[in-house]
Amino acid sequence: MPSRPDRPASFRYVARVYAVALAGAWLAWWIAPFGPQGTLLAGLVTASAVVYAAILRADNGSVFDAWWSVLPPFAALWLTGLSEADGLTPRQVAVLAVVWFWGVRLTSNWARGWPGLDHEDWRYVDLAGKWPLPGWAVRLVAVVGFPTFVVFLGCLPLHPALTQGDAGFGPLDILALATGLAATALALVADEQMWSFARTKQPGDLMDQGLWRLSRHPNYLGEIGFWVSLWLFALSASPGAWWTGIGALAMILMFRLASIPMLDERSHERRPAFAAYAARTPALVPWPRRPSA
Repeated sequence: MPSRPDRPASFRYVARVYAVALAGAWLAWWIAPFGPQGTLLAGLVTASAVVYAAILRADNGSVFDAWWSVLPPFAALWLTGLSEADGLTPRQVAVLAVVWFWGVRLTSNWARGWPGLDHEDWRYVDLAGKWPLPGWAVRLVAVVGFPTFVVFLGCLPLHPALTQGDAGFGPLDILALATGLAATALALVADEQMWSFARTKQPGDLMDQGLWRLSRHPNYLGEIGFWVSLWLFALSASPGAWWTGIGALAMILMFRLASIPMLDERSHERRPAFAAYAARTPALVPWPRRPSA
């Protein structure tokens, strides 16, 4: 791999990395001697280990960016294979439709905006500058380890949703399906609006139109809604799986306590009008806008 690969070469590198990572995950899912949840974690960790090695080789944490949206759809396929149902049940079809719609949308959004391996996400650079740890440790803990654990928690509802309960498709399934599709569509529209704005913006310009007029992070609101929908599917399949809601809770806490504060701090530094925008616009859930001061 060249020291500063161009964008096509960067995508070829990442594609090879993820092919190996998915093969490793699939192998772990089929041979790990644990229960379903432990085996799920083993596969995710195996894939993360492969990507982490590639991060060190490329010296770029952004190799991990697509992991978030690539692994859950394949985990859902593996878990579907554990079901004893004769053919796909309506619930399984609905869960797979939601997960794959989400995964394809998010991965596509990453792919069209990723400049390649000559660039590293500013958040990773910022963490490396602030944490009193060597770069390899920051990448292991913050770039790879923490997201792997959070995605594992988020995927916990997939096991009951895809392997438990009868084939019936009830009102809670309908709510879960509508929530998952609507949340992913919300994130899609929000990102499209931001892409349109980014093509013409000038330094310091502020996005305050469309969905971004109602919420500072409508794409994150859609992301949270997707993980909530998986929990609703799990509840419909098995009410005793209520505890898997820890996944959606973990996502909410991550966005509210980490992702949103980091982005808002950066916007405060780069956009003079952001303070007034933040004062009148909620971080996630829209409500009537407060009047400008």
